Amino acid sequence: MDSKPYRTMVALLWLALPLTAVQFWTVWNKLPARMASHFGAAGQPNGWMSRQSLVIFFLVLLTFLLATFTWVLTRVRKPDPLAWSLLAMFYVAAGVLLSVNSSVLNYNLYGRPLNIMPGLVVVFVAAFLVIGVGLSAKRGRVLPRQTAAAEIEEIHASPLWALAFAMVTAIEFGVIAVIPVPGLRWVMTLPAVLLLGVTALAWSGFHYRFTTHGVEISTLGFRLRSIPLQNIKAYAVAPWSALGGYGIRGIGERRAYVWGNTGVRIMLADGEVFLGHAEPEKIMNDLNTIRQTQKARENT
Repeated sequence: MDSKPYRTMVALLWLALPLTAVQFWTVWNKLPARMASHFGAAGQPNGWMSRQSLVIFFLVLLTFLLATFTWVLTRVRKPDPLAWSLLAMFYVAAGVLLSVNSSVLNYNLYGRPLNIMPGLVVVFVAAFLVIGVGLSAKRGRVLPRQTAAAEIEEIHASPLWALAFAMVTAIEFGVIAVIPVPGLRWVMTLPAVLLLGVTALAWSGFHYRFTTHGVEISTLGFRLRSIPLQNIKAYAVAPWSALGGYGIRGIGERRAYVWGNTGVRIMLADGEVFLGHAEPEKIMNDLNTIRQTQKARENT
């Protein structure tokens, strides 16, 4: 895909900053000196600040988010469907923030009730759609099956991460139980379901299946990616930085399947894949084995 329109759309995200300033500027003289700035689950204000402090807060928050969005998106050299969907989700998030800002201003100007639930639903649905695109992108064709004896399987899981996510999930459900607004309770169930899925993913782990046709990566019985052997150009043991995150990582031409800090980086004809594993030497041996076996078959 052409990267010029992609990078143009990334740059246009920053229009949210002047638009926020315009929202305040057009009603500045009508705003009260002390404004409601924080609201409870029922939409009632429980925090206040001056209008000067509120505009600075919104602009600083938006600048931080836009800088984060830009950093993530500009790491992509060749945008793929996942990169474009992530860009779209960031536009949705920026739009929701503008909508929230408008609702806060309207509450302080006209006393109109503030309802953030529609915005939250839109953001969570967008996040689920991005996850769906991420799981379906770059899957490749299914590799031919071989006998169990001819295949090698490695599993890369993390009970520790599974326990951590399980605890966060339990806290999330505890928070949901005490939310007094039924509608908001249902909305907050969406991220709780997502956390449950991540917990299951960390517990089950990534399953790597090595055959003479290539490498297949799956989790929870779902095939994530197939890498044909002829597409593998080089590979080596490599560390993984915690700053890169864990789970399924990467957009564009890079992907990582990792729950720890070590693994094997595989260079492909069209990008690279990082396979996390506590004992990366096993992955190296498996890759060497399937290449040698394939070469032996070609020579016979």
